[in-house]
Amino acid sequence: MTFLPSLGYGGQVIGALIILIGAVLLWLVVRYLIARSVKRVQDGYSVFKKPHFKWAQPVLRPFDSARRVQRAETIGGLMSSVAAGTIAIVATLMAIDTLGFNIGPILASVGIVGIAIGFGAREVIRDAFLGFFITIEDQYGIGDTIEVGDTVGVVQSLGLRITRMVDENGAIWYVRNGDITKVGNRSQGNYVAPPEPAQAAAEGQS
Repeated sequence: MTFLPSLGYGGQVIGALIILIGAVLLWLVVRYLIARSVKRVQDGYSVFKKPHFKWAQPVLRPFDSARRVQRAETIGGLMSSVAAGTIAIVATLMAIDTLGFNIGPILASVGIVGIAIGFGAREVIRDAFLGFFITIEDQYGIGDTIEVGDTVGVVQSLGLRITRMVDENGAIWYVRNGDITKVGNRSQGNYVAPPEPAQAAAEGQS
């Protein structure tokens, strides 16, 4: 993209600047739309608060609690990061190409670096990937009592990489989402606590 060919290389520089400015404006628009969507999800859908929709409120529990806010923030943050990275990479490559540089070797280098980063950060990527699906599927959220392995606790926060929970003794547990292969949610369904050993023995004698 060259503007004012009579300016020669100056026209290429102007074209590159226009691309970068356009990318910044596009990012501002995308960020505004994401922030607006996140705000609407955090506020909840007013249509379901009407009296004749009371039957749907138990099903929409995630939309009427603190977990809704964190889910929206988590997903919104991920979308913002992906959008910012994509726009920045595409705009930079377009600007370099406009300046007359061959972007073929650059693309090859980016691919090699991406593979190296992927191998080095595969655990972090796995944690974030699984955390995203835990959030989307609402497997558990803030305030839920969950079982992860031999640990039982109440969820305090849920991020893309780490789930933080507190057990009955007050200990804080930080569990990597990538390490969670099976989780039990006592706050969903009809969980019944097993009887205490003394109570079970008394019931057996009677």
